[in-house]
Amino acid sequence: MWNDLFPNVIMEDLWVATEETMYMTIIAVIGTLILGIFLGLLLFLTDKGNLWENKLIYNITAVVVNVFRAIPFIILILLLFPFTDFLIGTIRGWKAALPALIIGAAPFYARLVEIGLKEVDKGVIEAAKSMGANASTIIFKVLLKESMPALVSGITVTAIALIGYTAMAGVIGAGGLGNLAYLQGFQRFNFDVVLACTILIIIIVFIFQVIGDMLTKAIDKR
Repeated sequence: MWNDLFPNVIMEDLWVATEETMYMTIIAVIGTLILGIFLGLLLFLTDKGNLWENKLIYNITAVVVNVFRAIPFIILILLLFPFTDFLIGTIRGWKAALPALIIGAAPFYARLVEIGLKEVDKGVIEAAKSMGANASTIIFKVLLKESMPALVSGITVTAIALIGYTAMAGVIGAGGLGNLAYLQGFQRFNFDVVLACTILIIIIVFIFQVIGDMLTKAIDKR
């Protein structure tokens, strides 16, 4: 079917690029989830009136999050070339895109985490405190548990943004469908390649959206 629709597309290259995009997205989502929840918790807990209220730490974290959110992703990749080369040992290939993907997406997700935590009923937190719950119990058993639907919904939105980031990263040699569309499609004026890559990216987006929606509905008991 694909060969009939896109006769000028080398199928092997297309599937390899799809695998690279999936690898980049899945690993970046995991890294973003971990770093984003950490930053989001730090923003929430150090804010005024919360468990670890600390104006200095809150302001520093907020500035870091806001700065990295403000940098366009394609520029962030270029800025992180020295760090990527040090960490990964190369600035080419899908693995080299991971630091920029995670660092670019985590601040965005951190703000979604902060918003989700702010929606937790303060009465539940106060009840936990009155029963002698320590900070770790409040964080893991109350805050994260109660905000889980928002966290899952937020990581779904972030994952879809990351798929777009992988396409941009591909333009500068990070592999994946974006790289294939640019090198074999755009530069060679082969519209079949561009269209095939676009369709596959849309399919991947739909897959992540459906999975995210299903998880959110399963978790949300309201």
